[in-house]
Amino acid sequence: MTETKIEPQPWMTSRKTAAVLDALAAGGIGVRFVGGCVRDAVIGRKIADIDLATDARPERVMELLKAAGLKVIPTGLAHGTVTAVSGGTPYEITTLRHDVETDGRRAVVAFTDDWEADAARRDFTMNALSLGADGLLHDPFGGIADLRAGRVRFVGDPRQRLAEDVLRLLRYFRFHAHYGRPPPDEDALAACREMAHMLPRLSAERVRVELLKLLSAPDPAPVIRLMRDEGVLDHFLAQATAIDRLDRMVAIESGLGLCNSLRRLAALLPVDGETARHLAQGLRLSNSERERLVAMSEPEIALSTALDGPSRRRALYMVGAEVWPDLVLMAWAAGHDGPDNAAWQSLFNETRDWERPKFPLGGRDVKKLGVDQGAAVGELLRAAEAWWIEGDFRADRRECLAWLARQAG
Repeated sequence: MTETKIEPQPWMTSRKTAAVLDALAAGGIGVRFVGGCVRDAVIGRKIADIDLATDARPERVMELLKAAGLKVIPTGLAHGTVTAVSGGTPYEITTLRHDVETDGRRAVVAFTDDWEADAARRDFTMNALSLGADGLLHDPFGGIADLRAGRVRFVGDPRQRLAEDVLRLLRYFRFHAHYGRPPPDEDALAACREMAHMLPRLSAERVRVELLKLLSAPDPAPVIRLMRDEGVLDHFLAQATAIDRLDRMVAIESGLGLCNSLRRLAALLPVDGETARHLAQGLRLSNSERERLVAMSEPEIALSTALDGPSRRRALYMVGAEVWPDLVLMAWAAGHDGPDNAAWQSLFNETRDWERPKFPLGGRDVKKLGVDQGAAVGELLRAAEAWWIEGDFRADRRECLAWLARQAG
């Protein structure tokens, strides 16, 4: 066990954090920061969530937090996790655990007060770090050196770690995308390659979460290529064949200050709605996610920088402002114009000052002309709207009614 002192940071000493730490300290229990906040503190990244670990059981943790007047949410009591809310900020607090039984999917755990036993069940050395409120950094497996070197390394034997829970295989590549630098750890990579055939045992939900987190990395394409080259993609994402387009999508998004995992997933897939539907079902995407993925993979309109002003406005009206950015970026990434192309940027920004024109007619206007059959009403109304769109939305209600009367007569 290596211990290193670091200067306590503002997020560690803020009033909100201190309220949580003081509440637990009042009960004489041990508590340390763990997880992403520790990793990011070591390498100087901005902190997102603040997670804590404690040697006390969750019931005791809840008792102390409530006594201090803090809101407590029993988010996962069976796994030893509660969430304290201090100043509107959530703090996830988990009791130390050790594995009792593993089956390759999930572990049966028991609570413990042994910090090293808890660290030993972590997947990677950088995830076994813990940080005291006084700035004392506990490092039982060389995680600080690995983190600073950009080396994602398993705690103990990689094959045993993967046999315990094969989700760690996807987590390895996700962490390599976010924290790693080439070359990857040889032992870890060999174990992942050998045990990738176990991936189909995982639930769709767990795969989806890891995949989308991986794709949220600043540049996930090199890791996706690594997974392809090692035969890992074949076992859970064989449809990901367009890695070059993902490269271009990442570059374009970066230039625009964007990052969207679902759009990056679409960029990886062939331009084929059926493939997108099948993958969406396999990953158990939500209805809205499925619709968005399919819309990007099966675009209603072929967008290009050659579209003139009226054509752009017609296309934007037809696909809608919500879908437009996705379709523009997908079309942009399909070509080789580069991330700084002004014409594509202009097309992307078409929605900036755009308000959707309102078609001035309705079904009642058609019926007033003596057309009373439902199908005929709809057909004539759609024809009128198409004429109005073709005229660049300039015709007002009077002109639209006149056109409608001529068609009905």
